[in-house]
Amino acid sequence: MKKVISILAIFVLISCGAKKNAGATGLYEVLTTQSDGGGNIKFFEILTEPNEIKMLENDPLLASKVKNSDTNTSNYVILNMGEKNTSGYSIEVVKVEETDKNIVITVKENNPSPDAMTMQVISYPYTVVKINSKKPILIQ
Repeated sequence: MKKVISILAIFVLISCGAKKNAGATGLYEVLTTQSDGGGNIKFFEILTEPNEIKMLENDPLLASKVKNSDTNTSNYVILNMGEKNTSGYSIEVVKVEETDKNIVITVKENNPSPDAMTMQVISYPYTVVKINSKKPILIQ
């Protein structure tokens, strides 16, 4: 009986132990997707230099996600859809592939669903993506 209780106690202690958190170790991480706050025109901007990335550190939405130490190992991409006349628009990263020479990002612009109720308000949707590589980036 003592063996059964001790085995159960060990099993409970092991299963309740601290688990290792892998964190964001993938090729990319979407830092934010916002329906408003982007620029007036459609553009995709790749930030590679530390002084360019500094502007992301000053953004209240991104300050906790952009670390100064990442500037040497990561690039950042701003995907901006430009001015839209209603709400419901978004831009998303479909996939990110690494080749031997570069990183290829496939993006998709989402329009509001015809069934969805949208507000008649000017919006500026954008997405910020962190790429955990310093290879050149191509956007499709």
